[in-house]
Amino acid sequence: METIDVSGLKKGVSRLILGTDYFKPEIMDRIGPIMDEFVALGGNTLDTARVYAGGLSEAAVGQWIRERGNREKINVWTKGAHHDKNGPRVNKDAIYDDLMNSLEALQMDSVEMYALHRDDPAVEVGPILEALNEHIEAGRISAIGASNWSYQRLQEANDYAAAHGLVGFSFSSPNFSLARANEPFWAGCVSVDDETLEWHQRSQLPLLSWSSQARGFFSGRYTPDNRENADLVRVFYSDDNWARQRRAGELAREKGVTTIQIALAYVLSQSFPTCALIGPANLDELRSCRDASLLRLTEEEIRFLEG
Repeated sequence: METIDVSGLKKGVSRLILGTDYFKPEIMDRIGPIMDEFVALGGNTLDTARVYAGGLSEAAVGQWIRERGNREKINVWTKGAHHDKNGPRVNKDAIYDDLMNSLEALQMDSVEMYALHRDDPAVEVGPILEALNEHIEAGRISAIGASNWSYQRLQEANDYAAAHGLVGFSFSSPNFSLARANEPFWAGCVSVDDETLEWHQRSQLPLLSWSSQARGFFSGRYTPDNRENADLVRVFYSDDNWARQRRAGELAREKGVTTIQIALAYVLSQSFPTCALIGPANLDELRSCRDASLLRLTEEEIRFLEG
């Protein structure tokens, strides 16, 4: 599996990143084989977060790494400062509390990658970056990033970092897929639009996409008449996306692969560094993602898919 370079890291980040949002120690017999196979296929980066499974995802990731003795081979990426019932928590104290709790759950002294799970545009970027840089200097974090930040805020943050001798964001993690979102999945989540794509092409900042396969929109399970999944209907059902699905199916038949593999290859074939977060439920789905990661679409094919 190929990797991309992320500033601040000693080893590359695998183009596929294994999402662990539902992982818990009590289901290690189910998730352990998925993590084992992910590494066997060349993956080296695991995505977790303080809010995933109430912290149990981090505990499961840490347990698996200890049991396998492979800490030096794995990039651990966790996230914090998620909003709670009282509102935004993107501040120095919340970042400190969440990071320290994450390290305790993981039973680690440091993580390779740390991202802010949400943004709070009411907070200036300077204090946020200064807080994160304190943890870099303390050796708790190697690279920092942002999930669900607009490209304008990312640019503002990295401009501030450059002007003040600080480490800026090394990666961004919005929603990005062949299917374009009609509206946010939930308040505060960010999906890529044309302007964001153009900014990533100019800046070459790595994009690590969540919901890279549009939550199964390209799996073949969904049609315009199948409206059983209300969230999928709300976010992805549109004439434009059905047309993209049809074109992806046409290209898939030409290449002898599946439509959902073309959708994943689309994310990984951009003109700037990208990775795709995946959430396979079993080994077959994982291997399908690995095979899709080996496909490379031409610029012409990408334009065809986009219509």
